[in-house]
Amino acid sequence: MLLHLSGTPNPKQQAFFLAKARHIAYGGARGGGKSWAMRRKFVLLAFRYDRLELLLLRRTLPELMENHVRPLLAELSGAATYHATRREFLFPNGSRIKLGYCDKESDVYQYQGQEYDVVGLEEATHFSEAQMQFLTTCNRSVRSDFSPRMYYTMNPGGVGHAWVKRLFIDRDYRNAERAEDYVFIPARLTDNPILLKHNPGYVTTLKNLPEHLRKAHLDGDWDALAGQYFPEFSRDRHVVSPFSIPQSWRRFRAMDWGYNDPCCVLWFAAAPDGKLIVYRELYLRQTLSSEIAKRVHALSEGESIAYTAASPDAWQQRGLGGLEGQTIAEVFARNGVPLLPADNARIPGWQRVREALALRSDGTPGLTLFSSCQNLIRTLPLLTYDAHNVEDVSAYAEDHAAEALRYGLMSRPHPSRPVAEAPAPRYDPFSIAPAPYAGYRGL
Repeated sequence: MLLHLSGTPNPKQQAFFLAKARHIAYGGARGGGKSWAMRRKFVLLAFRYDRLELLLLRRTLPELMENHVRPLLAELSGAATYHATRREFLFPNGSRIKLGYCDKESDVYQYQGQEYDVVGLEEATHFSEAQMQFLTTCNRSVRSDFSPRMYYTMNPGGVGHAWVKRLFIDRDYRNAERAEDYVFIPARLTDNPILLKHNPGYVTTLKNLPEHLRKAHLDGDWDALAGQYFPEFSRDRHVVSPFSIPQSWRRFRAMDWGYNDPCCVLWFAAAPDGKLIVYRELYLRQTLSSEIAKRVHALSEGESIAYTAASPDAWQQRGLGGLEGQTIAEVFARNGVPLLPADNARIPGWQRVREALALRSDGTPGLTLFSSCQNLIRTLPLLTYDAHNVEDVSAYAEDHAAEALRYGLMSRPHPSRPVAEAPAPRYDPFSIAPAPYAGYRGL
């Protein structure tokens, strides 16, 4: 058996190889030798332990093929068998390296119920926090000689910038997260002498980038490039504690339909001064449209809802409402929630969101969110720019709540009319008929 392995790990890569924490991250600046380190670690583990199950992921299939499949085919020729249809390398000792990708948010569910001793997220900042959290549920083992672990490589920026920075850079842990489970090995271009030797001009290329990109890609500065699409959003300004909304305020809803991807419904209230409040959200996955409609109807009991704007795909026939052939809109209407097609213009819609978040002359924003709308609050600051169109949101972002927000704002809601104090009724002794009541239109 002949292995075609080449290269000597630099000190940072050696630290990555030797770490044994539950979550091990490596990266920062570009050119630090992250992909090589990830592949090498996986191959070493596969040979070291019999029948080890390893899953290595990139966000897209082209990235997976170029960065891992092709190099591994060359390196493992004669040492492991590759099955192209299953995209996996089988080793003589029974170990297996499975290679996959998660192009869409819901692609992680193809691994539901599967168990892997090792999971690797290459370019982890390209994965959403929800994807990462789901994949951790697949990282489990009953072995006595090996404890489950996850490996991450990454650069600043991308849809996962916030969760990667929180866990590995800021070390801000929540709930049952433990500091001792997370290790970060920073990498710089200067740590990769092989690249510097063969491509010395790459340093100049990074130095010539705009300042914020240079700091992120050359220096590995995690504060320089968050890639946030809505930098206007601030929890302090835009998130408020729930309060009793006056009955006279105009109310409406907006929905971004999804089944495998989350379905999000938002409730809005328009104040007399034109400001909007999102006061309720429903965020469900893999739930029939008939069940969602019933939940929406029940949550709105006692409220006067002017309309519900919904994403255009609610008028496609998908058969997910319990009756084959019905559109989502028909199912909702049958359950007491009629829908109106939303304006799906993306760029103007995102601009409408930006304008609503902006501060007005009185120093307060035109849009606020109740603190109970947790998914909208969680995902809105994580939206990043599309790599090919800076005017749009990245297709890899968890944007379902933001889409519902966009639909609601694009419905051009009218402000509520101020409620004038009703004048005291005047008694007319010569009138036989009672005094007119509000809304009286005659016979």
